[in-house]
This record gives sequence, C-alpha cells and structure tokens, in this order.
Amino acid sequence: MITLSEISGKLLRSRLINVFMVGTYEEQERDLSSIGVSTGGGLTLTVTWDELSPARIGLRLPGQPVGDASSQPLVEALSTDHGRNWSGRRFVTTAIGQRLRYRGHRVERRGAWQTLSLTQFDEATGLEFVSVLSVHDDHRAVRGMTRVHNRGTGTVTLLAVSSLVFADFSWQDAGSLDTMTLLRGHSDWLAEGRWVERGLRECGLPDLAFGRLPLRTRGCIEASSVSSWSTAYELPTAVIRDSRTGRGWSFQIEHNGGWLWQVGELADGLYLTLSGPTDEHHQWRLRLAPGESFETVPATLALEDSDGHGPIGALTAFRRASVGAARAGNLPVVFNDYMNTVRGDPSAEVLHPLIDAAADAGAECFVIDAGWYANDGDWWDSVGEWQPSPHRFPQGIDEVLDHIRRRGMVAGLWLEPEVVGVNSPMALKLSDSAFLCRGGVRVSEHGRYHLDFTSEEAVAFLDAVVARLVNEHGVGYFKFDYNIRAGAGSDARTDSAGHGLLLHNRAYLAWIDALRKRHPGLLLENCASGGMRQDFATVSRFDVQSTSDQEDAHAYAPIAAAATMLVLPEQAGNWAYPQPGMSDQDITYSLCTGILGRLYLSGWLNRLDAAQHGIVASAVQAHKRLRHRIAVSSPFWPLGLPAWDDPWIALGLRDGDDALFLTVWRRGARPGMVSVPLPPAPPGRRWDAPTAVFPAHSPLSVALDARAGSVEVRDESGLHTARVVALEAVPHH
Repeated sequence: MITLSEISGKLLRSRLINVFMVGTYEEQERDLSSIGVSTGGGLTLTVTWDELSPARIGLRLPGQPVGDASSQPLVEALSTDHGRNWSGRRFVTTAIGQRLRYRGHRVERRGAWQTLSLTQFDEATGLEFVSVLSVHDDHRAVRGMTRVHNRGTGTVTLLAVSSLVFADFSWQDAGSLDTMTLLRGHSDWLAEGRWVERGLRECGLPDLAFGRLPLRTRGCIEASSVSSWSTAYELPTAVIRDSRTGRGWSFQIEHNGGWLWQVGELADGLYLTLSGPTDEHHQWRLRLAPGESFETVPATLALEDSDGHGPIGALTAFRRASVGAARAGNLPVVFNDYMNTVRGDPSAEVLHPLIDAAADAGAECFVIDAGWYANDGDWWDSVGEWQPSPHRFPQGIDEVLDHIRRRGMVAGLWLEPEVVGVNSPMALKLSDSAFLCRGGVRVSEHGRYHLDFTSEEAVAFLDAVVARLVNEHGVGYFKFDYNIRAGAGSDARTDSAGHGLLLHNRAYLAWIDALRKRHPGLLLENCASGGMRQDFATVSRFDVQSTSDQEDAHAYAPIAAAATMLVLPEQAGNWAYPQPGMSDQDITYSLCTGILGRLYLSGWLNRLDAAQHGIVASAVQAHKRLRHRIAVSSPFWPLGLPAWDDPWIALGLRDGDDALFLTVWRRGARPGMVSVPLPPAPPGRRWDAPTAVFPAHSPLSVALDARAGSVEVRDESGLHTARVVALEAVPHH
C-alpha cells in the first residue's frame, strides 16, 4: 500500500484546461503538484493543484484510464458578497471556489484510516478552507468535509459551503454523458424508498452543445431535504453509472437535517456537489467573525465496479467500516407490540400473554411501544414526562418488565425524546430555552413542542429520564421515534433558523453518542414515523432502523427490498406481523419480508393456532441461522430496484464469494413465472441448486438454470406469496 505521505509533493508536467467561465477556455502548460493514496481496496485518490488554480480531486479503480484532470475545484462556497461567476442555481463556478489557492497539507493515520487535510486560502475574503478527506485501507470510498476558518479582519456571511465536489468521471469523449444514468430515490410515509434509474440526459441535462456550440448551461439535477425529516421526500443517497462500462459512483450525505446534492454538466465533464444546508434551500446562513470557524457535514463518495455486489456494494462495505464491528455480533430478534396489534394501548392484562407467545416464537427483545405512560388512549399531545401509567399497570410497570426478563428477553420501551406534548406537564416545567423557538415563540407542530438539544436544560432532563428507566426499571432497549418535523429551525441562539436547526441536529447526534458511552449495553432503535429519518449520520449510531410504518404486508415488499439502499442489511428492521385471521400463505409472506434483514416481529402471536405459531417459530429459526451472514453481506437487486406496483420483487444478499440469499415476492392474481438473473460466480466455481431457507414448502418453486445463469421462479397458486432461498458457490466438476 502506498501512503499519502510517500508520494506527496510530487511534481507533474501536464496540459490543463482551465475554465474561468462556462464556455471560455484557456490552455497553458503548468507545473502540477499532486498528493495521493492507493489502498488495498483498489482505490487511488489524488488531489491536484497548481499556482494558478484551486485543488481538485481524482478517484480511480484498477484498469480505469487516467485522462486530463477536470478543472472543477474541490471546494465551492457562497457568501453574501461573493456569489457565482455564472448566475444560476448550480453550486459550482463560485467566485470563492475559483480563487482558492493551495497553502499546505498534512497526513494522519488512525488504525486502518488515513486522513489528508489540505488547506487552501482565499485572499479576497480572508477565508481558509481545509478539505478533510478520509479513506480506509480496505475500501473504495472517500469521506469528505470542509472546515472554514476566518483568518481575515472582517465578518463574512456564508450562504453555502460544499462538503465534497467531484468531477473525475473518467470521460472518454464528449458523448460519454449520453450513456450515463442516475439512480435516485424518493420517499413518503408508508411508501419509502421508491428508486428510479434514468439517463442523465432524460433526467434534466439536455445536450446544449450539439457538437458545435460552447456549453453555457445554468441547469442541473438536484435533490434536497426539507426540515428535520432527512429522508421523507428526496433521498441523500444516489448512484451515477456508466452503462458502457458498468462502473458507478455511489454517494451519500451524512446529515440528519438540511442537505443538497447536485449533478450537472461543465465544459470539460460532469460534476457532483455534496453539501449540507444552504441559504436557498434551508434558510441557512452563518456570520463568521474573524477567528471563528465552521465545519460542514460529512459526505461519502464510493467507486462501484460491475462485480456482482450491486450498485452500492462499495458504499455498503464502507458503511460497515465506518460503523465498526462493536455491535455486529448482537443482532437479537425483536418483538414490538405496536404494528397491527396493541397500537399504543398497552396494559398488563394485554401484554402478559403476548410476552409468552413472543418468547415461545424465539424473540429475544420485547418492546412496549407507545402509550405505556398515558392513562387513556388520548396520549398524543401529552407525551414528554415518561412516567409509567398506574392505570395501565396497576401493579407497576416493573411487574410486566420482570415478566419479559423471566422469559429470557431484553425489556424495551418506546420513547419520542425530541418532543413534549402541548398538554404534557413538562411543557410547563421546562423553560422556553429548552425548545426550538422562532421569534421568541416555541415551535409547535401536530400538538407537540420540539426540544432543542443545544439546551443544557433539555439534555439534562432527557439524561435523567433514560437513567431512571435503565437504572430503576432495567430497560435494556429503547425505540426512539420522531413523528414531527422541526420546521426551518430555531433563531433563539443564532440569527439563521437553518443554522439553529443544524446546531440542534448535531447536538442530538452528540447526545446519542454520550448516551452510548454512559450505557454501553443499551440497544437503540431509530424510527421516524417509519423511514422519515434514515440518513447515515443517524442510522450509524443505532442498532436497528425501522424502515416503515406500512401496515399492509403486501405493500411492504418493495419497501423492505429497497431498504438496504440506505441502511445496512443487519440494521433494516422490516416488520413481520402475522395475524390469526391471515391464511398460511399471508403469514409466510409477511415473515419472508423480515428474514433478510433484522426480523422485526409484531402481531397477535398469542391468538395464533399451533400450526400458525409453528410457521412463525420456523421463520425466526431460519433468520437466526442466517443473521451472522447477513451482517457481512452486500445487497443486490437481480430484477432491479422495485417499482411500487411490481408483481415480482427480488432482493439478494451476497455473502462474499461463498453464497447468495434471495427473497422473492410474488404479488399477482394468477399463476406466473419470472427468470431471476444471478451475479457471476467466482472463478472456478458455480452456483449450486437453490435450497429453501423459509418456508420449506411453497407454491413458489425455485430452480437453477445454470446455462442461463439464473433461477426460474414459478408461482402455481395465483396468490400473493414469498420465499427465501440460498445458493452456495461450489467447485466446478
């Protein structure tokens, strides 16, 4: 492996095309300075600069050609008095970005991670920009963020600062963009993760040059978040692919609030901008006085190859390396009493038989969801004190929690820590400074006030709540929900609501980090009305992610299949809620939805008959046999990422070169069949015939077609049904 420091400062002689304004070019010979790193994962990262132009970043995999470097700067920034050199909504060609010049760099290593910090300076504003680029020795991705320091004598009002700007897409010729596609996703409550792949030209980058005229575009493709539901509408993850080579560039913005990504066309290539909140999109601005600093949110860019590990194989591996292995071995099966079951109306009488049924089925955690603190069913606007209801638990909640533990399960509770109901006692006990405020008035949404985690009062209150529930009641699992948005943010501690929201979002993540240090054995689940907040900054701090509130088992299939575009397979808590009124096929269908993730049980298990309960127990055992392999697997979608109404849906997990696991869902009213293509087997091996994971017998027959490199799935029932199978890689004979 070549380290950063070994090749830093190397001088290269090259022809550089510098774009001062879109459509205007200057060619000149320059001495380029370059610093780079090559990792065991096959990634080569370079940062290049010269005395007359800013630094830019390059990424390569083995076998990729090295062409002329794009002139696109690594950093872009906007301030009130220094805008763009070419007006429009695109976050490139900024005056500050074009003026940046190299000042120095340093390299640090921590374990398998190397970090390059490269400093540039803008003489006009006195702003110093430090690009912090981190790579892992074993993976093909770079995480970037930008630190801004005001070294000047005057205050600068920032309106946007990029986390990472990339334009090294290995173009072969001017027509390369015509073969490139964008895979992007949209979400909504109960309809999370709807992904579509289309050509970049079709997505919104029309060819303005026509092979003759200079490029003068103002447009781009973009996506941004709204408020504090970071994945409720657009998604902060996407993939750019070249259909000619199969190579791709996957990316994610790692923030639980405002974010923006843009893809657009420059005269000498394609650009990708990744950033946190901006003034135009999120009401974010920051007055940076002399001596003050600001740090952007992180963003990651991964290089994907056509290696059979799906469109985000490299990004998935990098996510695992970022999260670490500390919690990898602790993947318990969770039963939660809410979905299609207790629905926020728990009591000792209702829960005791459910606890026994969940334990008998093989659950290892039992979570009491919403309502455990309320004396009646009208609990929505009274949340926030988090004291157990004596009406629901006449002998105390400990009597129920002890029952959970006696049956060998971890006892869990639901909390929505970021809110206080307008009719909660805590709304009067906490001061206004504990809440997000606009113009001195508490932000109110859907009957709740929103706590501000930059407030010491708010954090101290919640620390005490968690400590009481853990130390006095023995709670070992929390489901943290988040059912409202924060609006634009708070201007109580800063003159920009967007910056107030950024400060709160970061403080919330810091609270989670501190919580884990104080209670290292605690299991934490992230939920936000299901999947409204599944950004990596949040998800990376939790053990389980609730992927949806979807109550229809048949509608859940495309959500579950696509969930691992945002979260690791072992974090994807996909609900399985068998009910006594379901047919055996529907019970099986619901259970299959959870097996290739984190099986997340609900349903009236105590009301199932013996045969139905046996189906549930069989699914739980099947999941337990696989879960250690799920935790090292990479997702792929042999039929493509599902459309909302697809009759056939398939999710695959690839366990290195050793095995494939497939869940196939059939949603149709008549018999049918589909051919599911398989990724290539490793050299010298072939895929063996599929074996049943769950159920053992099914109306879905799955047979290997070795010649076609696929499995043929036939549905003879004409019913909604699903099945999970495994294929092992065996030596050729």
